[in-house]
Amino acid sequence: MDRAEPTAEPVLELTGITKEFPGVRALDNVDLELLKGEVHGLVGENGAGKSTLMKILSGVYQPDSGEILLKGEPVCFRNPHEAQDAGISIIFQEFSLIRNFDVTDNVFLNREPTRFLGHLDKRAARARTRELLQELGIELDVDTKIEELSVVQQQVVEIVKALSVTASVLIMDEPSAALTDRELGKLFEIIRSLKARGVTVIYISHMLDEIFEIADRVTVLKDGKVMGTRPREGLTKDELIPMMVGRKIEDYFPELAPAPELTGAEGGRPVLLEVRNLSKGDRLKDVSLSLYAGEILGVAGMVGSGRNLLARCILGIERHDGGEIHLQGRAREIRSIYDAIASGFGYITDDRKNLGILGPMSVKENVTIANLMRYLRFGFLRRRQEAEDTRAQVDLLNIRTPGITQEVENLSGGNQQKVLISRWLLREPEIFVFSEPTRGIDVGAKAEIYRIMREVVSTGKSIIMISSELPEIIGMSDRILVMRSGRIEGTIDQHEARATEEQILSLAVGHTFSLHAGSGPKGGGNS
Repeated sequence: MDRAEPTAEPVLELTGITKEFPGVRALDNVDLELLKGEVHGLVGENGAGKSTLMKILSGVYQPDSGEILLKGEPVCFRNPHEAQDAGISIIFQEFSLIRNFDVTDNVFLNREPTRFLGHLDKRAARARTRELLQELGIELDVDTKIEELSVVQQQVVEIVKALSVTASVLIMDEPSAALTDRELGKLFEIIRSLKARGVTVIYISHMLDEIFEIADRVTVLKDGKVMGTRPREGLTKDELIPMMVGRKIEDYFPELAPAPELTGAEGGRPVLLEVRNLSKGDRLKDVSLSLYAGEILGVAGMVGSGRNLLARCILGIERHDGGEIHLQGRAREIRSIYDAIASGFGYITDDRKNLGILGPMSVKENVTIANLMRYLRFGFLRRRQEAEDTRAQVDLLNIRTPGITQEVENLSGGNQQKVLISRWLLREPEIFVFSEPTRGIDVGAKAEIYRIMREVVSTGKSIIMISSELPEIIGMSDRILVMRSGRIEGTIDQHEARATEEQILSLAVGHTFSLHAGSGPKGGGNS
């Protein structure tokens, strides 16, 4: 792809930008130069300062010190409207569109063109919206309501909205979070067309593959400081990741525990969970598996393979049509998530925002919500004990928060995930079910989550881990189940030989592949 020329003129220059909040220096003497018509990747761990820096650029915050030059002229934005008027727009991960308004109304919200005597000129707004869409090569009905659009189409509307005020700098914060691979390809086409028009794009993402695909240059932030800016050409992940997290790529995953005795013989590890011929319509077909104490059982497969449905049926979130669930040798009827929790399960959902954290509530309330009965005495809550237990969890999991009364929605994604884990650690279930345990989390926080997971199973508890990330499946699982079309297509014991991505994908898509000795049978087999 075309890259920005090294001799391109600076459009935006930041010098010595510093920003402090109570108890933390979010930005520490940050210097950053953005060139006209480049895609500039911005990466770093959660809490590195990326969001704070972008909020300063877009007028949400003002810096405590430092200088910003826009096209060579000093600027200081007191609010987002001033930044927009100057040509700097930001598209947040959570869109700011009004769902029951149409495309045109959203593009020109609060800036509607008017005719004589102040009457709104909807015809002119439609024409300008169509013109902007055509410039991007996008076909979209400008009268369609936002709620009827796909995620990538909504993103297009946000981009058009930014361009309608003649944006010269467009900030995109985690733009791919909800996109399919096909939609991501379309987004990249749009970004390239913006670049060709001379628009500078700041692309913030945890997904390093995207950064390597679309960026011209990459800047790394860590602990509020710039660790370096490098041209993308010639840069490798092995070079980039240590700049972000201070460790090598091979240090992501803790070592597997020694191969356990799984024979059930004396001295062997007990079976905590046994699933026998679990079925649900044609989406889950005779699935059988065993989960041993002290192991991480990875579940891989393509979208629609049944991996998430399997977890929901085990947990009682969805009712299965046939089959049995045995816990420590005894059959159990699990009819709801409440039954599952009472039976010794803990569940970390893949939908952290909507089904996991209780956003407006505090860290303390989120940590203890599943354990309130232990703090009740004669109808009163023992708040001191609740606070002590929460602080112990914050220390144990290294949750970065100004305090336990902080609203959890104000924490980074990685710290929110650790709050969810601490909720269940406090309850002490025997079996944890992790669905996409590190989705939307930076590489540094991932390594911490992995460490915590390994420590959990070292105590004899077990984890079922469902993940779309094959390196994660391979790096963390003692054994791997691969699902396809509602069945277990095969199992791989990593203590006998390490799995490969090709091996897992071959099972996931139904290609013939010879499993190494010790793998489970192809088909519905037990694990």
